[in-house]
Amino acid sequence: MPNQPVYHSAIDSVRALQWTGNALRVLDQRKLPGSVEYQDFHTAKGVAEAIKTMRVRGAPAIGIAAAYGVVLAAQAHHAQNPDTWQKSVIQDIDILAASRPTAVNLFWALDTMRKAIASGGNGPSSLLAIAQSIHENDIAANHRMGELGAALLQGASGVLTHCNTGSLATGGYGTALGVIRSAYALGLQNIYACETRPWLQGARLTVWELDQDNIPATLIADSAAAWLMRSGAVQWVIVGADRITANGDAANKIGTYSHAVNARHHGVKFMVVAPTSTIDWNTPSGEGIEIEQRERKELLSDYYHRDDSVIDAWNPVFDVTPASLIDAIVTEKGVVLNPTAETMQTL
Repeated sequence: MPNQPVYHSAIDSVRALQWTGNALRVLDQRKLPGSVEYQDFHTAKGVAEAIKTMRVRGAPAIGIAAAYGVVLAAQAHHAQNPDTWQKSVIQDIDILAASRPTAVNLFWALDTMRKAIASGGNGPSSLLAIAQSIHENDIAANHRMGELGAALLQGASGVLTHCNTGSLATGGYGTALGVIRSAYALGLQNIYACETRPWLQGARLTVWELDQDNIPATLIADSAAAWLMRSGAVQWVIVGADRITANGDAANKIGTYSHAVNARHHGVKFMVVAPTSTIDWNTPSGEGIEIEQRERKELLSDYYHRDDSVIDAWNPVFDVTPASLIDAIVTEKGVVLNPTAETMQTL
């Protein structure tokens, strides 16, 4: 394993989260690609709202943002009550924890910050160093995963990805999209991205991000994925994860499970890429994952919002792909092929 990952900065120019010193600057992903707008958040409650409203999205990015949210809370409460600031920060941590239920990186980052507070330290400055380390380590881990995942793609002419797993969803470079970036740098030519309804993270975010770095890609409707696989145009489906359980089951954006089923039927390999902070060792299988349900209005047009409408909507944000349909889980600590509860322990 090399001591330092190989950074392809020319194909990684987007940054969704920026620390300014007294605020977290967030790229509002709801407005892409029509406009590129950053907003500054000065409080933990503001960061929690940014996560809840999907200004910030993607499991690693949510964890990083939450860590900076704790720093903002510490700065504010330490200035007001230098002797009792820790108790107030813990209350803000609870607010941040309630912002999204599925992404395990959120709880991992908050637990890291909570332990630092409990151990004492130098107040806000020490917490900032930890948050920045979480951010920097995420980028380094993504580059490492990019190398490991790209090595599995040798001989592949095409790949398909779902949702957005790039710099917009992480500290930088990306998880699944980081693998695709690394593979592109090594000569991969055919990259396909699904629209990813209902928020269109693929259509609005993934292809925009690739366009910023001049990486050619082809957008398809979600419902075209099986037909694309049948055509032989792709040999791998590469996705990220919001939570991976101890046995290798993976929760990811709704529609991922469908791709896994179709991939197995068509002889296409299926890869999940995520840092080890995404692994929930305390949950044995996907049966124990809470699946977030979002509002029905995200699916229904205004016409059906009237009181006398008999039409409802079911809007799960994630689904769970069983480990039996996954060919490889790629982390910064190594690759698990054909994951099971036993092989996952190698990590």
